[in-house]
Amino acid sequence: MKKVSIMGNAVLSGSVSVQGSKNAVLPILAASVLAEDDCCIYNCPKISDVKNTAEILKYIGHDIKQVNNTFTVYKNDDFCGVIPDNMIRKMRSSILFMGALLNKYGYVKITLPGGCELGARPIDLHLKAFEQLGVKITEHYGYYECFCKTVTGNDICLDFPSVGATENIMLLACRCRGKTTIHNAAKEPEITDLQNFLNSMGANIRGCGTDTIEIYGVNKLSGTNYSVMPDRIVSATYLIASAITNSEIEVKNACIEDLHSVISVLNRCGFATEHDSNNIKICKTDVIKPVDLIRTMPYPGFPTDVQSIITPLLCLADGMSIITENLFENRFKHICELNRMGADISVMERNAVIRGVKKLYGANVTANDLRGAAGLIVAGLGADGITVVDGIEYLERGYEDFVGNLCKLGVEINYTS
Repeated sequence: MKKVSIMGNAVLSGSVSVQGSKNAVLPILAASVLAEDDCCIYNCPKISDVKNTAEILKYIGHDIKQVNNTFTVYKNDDFCGVIPDNMIRKMRSSILFMGALLNKYGYVKITLPGGCELGARPIDLHLKAFEQLGVKITEHYGYYECFCKTVTGNDICLDFPSVGATENIMLLACRCRGKTTIHNAAKEPEITDLQNFLNSMGANIRGCGTDTIEIYGVNKLSGTNYSVMPDRIVSATYLIASAITNSEIEVKNACIEDLHSVISVLNRCGFATEHDSNNIKICKTDVIKPVDLIRTMPYPGFPTDVQSIITPLLCLADGMSIITENLFENRFKHICELNRMGADISVMERNAVIRGVKKLYGANVTANDLRGAAGLIVAGLGADGITVVDGIEYLERGYEDFVGNLCKLGVEINYTS
């Protein structure tokens, strides 16, 4: 497993540009299979999840050309119908190929997706919605085999505003007969980015960003050129890295509109912010204030993906903070590692009670998921001494050259064995 070593008490300076969004680019790449011409997608982050998605596209017959952060996906009409288990298990977003390939070919055979082990992440909402759109589904030997001669629009009410289910319905229904309406849809900005990509191909989708999405089926989708939105979780990570080191760096290419819940918590911690439409800076503070309660919620609430990243900052607050994790039951794996660094955190069911300490101390710690890896590095930035974080391959699923960018900001950080 990969490791990084971080010298603590870091002082950051300069600026950093935010990469394209992991959670937007993956459904967009899956959607590219629907085009009858080539798609050119800009601002694709250089991360392992994008690499693995490109491998799936190649396996199902698409040629891919990559130049820096630009992917060209060439059209293809041949597909064997089955995606191998070892490809699907590498990441959660691989499930989105189910909707896209059913739309184009009327058949797909796929296993349960993988990704970080955050707890139960069933696909029952996806399957239930597909059946409402006319898909026949059978399950055997760990695979789901799906058929549909014709996709017919329908009203679909999700039991929970699932991001993946919302996106999968959009991918399946955008060329259906008639109109499909998703009620209780997820509102994440990445869903709006998928809508904008599909509409640039000729789809007719309205309402993303609200809890009701209307999809009017069209006959065909053409190729397009499109630029992926900035990554709001990466933006938040750099802002919190600036806060825990009491530094003032400028985070560029950040969509402020998508960061309101995170900025609000940082303000409650005592950090003022300066920003325009695309750049933001955290100002220094004398004392990190505790936050009485943070609840992770679907957008526009506080992102579950930022919970493990902001926890180290609250460890150094002057008082007690509480985080309630409402989305994933296994998202507190980083806490025992933070306690190894001198934090005082106790977990009761879905609640983490964080009692502020004067210092964190460098230690050897292990990341167990993507955002936990980022959170432990952030903790190392604000700790006394050297922190070694194991499991950095998780980090590379979602962050483009995070270690290199921190080096440019003045951090003593390097890969180690």
